[in-house]
Amino acid sequence: MDLHFLTVILLGIVEGLTEFLPVSSTGHLILASELLGYDASTWAMFNVVIQLGAILAVVVLYWRTFWAVAMGLLRREPVSWRFLRNLILAFLPSAVIGLALHDYIETLLGAPKVVAWALIVGGIAILMIERMVKENRFHGIADIPLARVLGIGFIQCISMIPGVSRSGATIMGALTLGVERRTAAEFSFFLAIPTMLGASTLELLKKGDQITSAQVGWGSIALGFVVSFIVALLVIKWFVGLVSRRGFTPFAWYRIIAGAAALVWLSIR
Repeated sequence: MDLHFLTVILLGIVEGLTEFLPVSSTGHLILASELLGYDASTWAMFNVVIQLGAILAVVVLYWRTFWAVAMGLLRREPVSWRFLRNLILAFLPSAVIGLALHDYIETLLGAPKVVAWALIVGGIAILMIERMVKENRFHGIADIPLARVLGIGFIQCISMIPGVSRSGATIMGALTLGVERRTAAEFSFFLAIPTMLGASTLELLKKGDQITSAQVGWGSIALGFVVSFIVALLVIKWFVGLVSRRGFTPFAWYRIIAGAAALVWLSIR
């Protein structure tokens, strides 16, 4: 197997491993480009599209939930409408702000030191939130009040800084607003679907011609998509079980160590 396809597989694994953990998939992909020495701009579109493989893993694992919500909507059940309303409302801030700041966000994607510092600061924030948050009042996505849903949506926007982590921001934001751990994690999974679909669609509209480039074509996209899908399937199940037992502290320490190591490496390379 040549170096190109090894890179495709590695990036697919990195995406699947990190998309739903509070460690920043985008940040890891940026650091991987620095570590491996390949041209990050060449693989930028690839990195965006393979995120859809990880998103598909959520749909497959939680298909019963989505089916129940769909049937509930047809039967006009209030709980299903509140579930859908909360997802849409939490998605709106990132849709509006993401469109407004798209060009600025893209400039940050080429700043690996920003990623390293964001990993460290985010890890410290997780440790602080884990110690401070004790009360959990909301145990279902449909039960979260509108104001708190909107708050989670705005907190998600912090993750536009590479290295912050979309899942980390939404989960920690939900915890601080009184959402129970497992529900916070699952809300983050479900919120990833419209958020990442929107981001991927925007990138495809702006740079879709890059997919057909000689270096990263449809075959590479498909392979990366499948790898990220399979890895994400395994990671999501493991992650939900872990946070239910041990919380998010292990990921906080990982972020701090990884960010510090990245800073040292970036300064001496």
